[in-house]
Amino acid sequence: MKRAKRGVFWLIDDMILAIPFEENSTIGVAKAGNNYNHRILWEYVRPRKCNKPFDYYPRGRVELSRKGDPIIYMNSNIDAKYIPQIMRCFGITKTPRIHIDGSNHYKCHFDR
Repeated sequence: MKRAKRGVFWLIDDMILAIPFEENSTIGVAKAGNNYNHRILWEYVRPRKCNKPFDYYPRGRVELSRKGDPIIYMNSNIDAKYIPQIMRCFGITKTPRIHIDGSNHYKCHFDR
């Protein structure tokens, strides 16, 4: 059985740009070392010809609880219709807990 992965994602022009975390990654890794940092990773994954900062688009992350249960944290501007796509991108096979995060950490241009 495929195991769910942690990672980060952005919603860009109605498409999910998903970056599942790879254990041997050295680029864009968060301080904790087990997921990516949106700000740092953006430089490497930003779409061609895109001049927007990392926090322009709505974004989120997938985490796994200690028991391996998936949790999706995401900006409130990401519609629930994208959840199945996010689940596929991160290999999530069981119903995730969804946390709509309205904190400054996930704000995008729609929130300003």
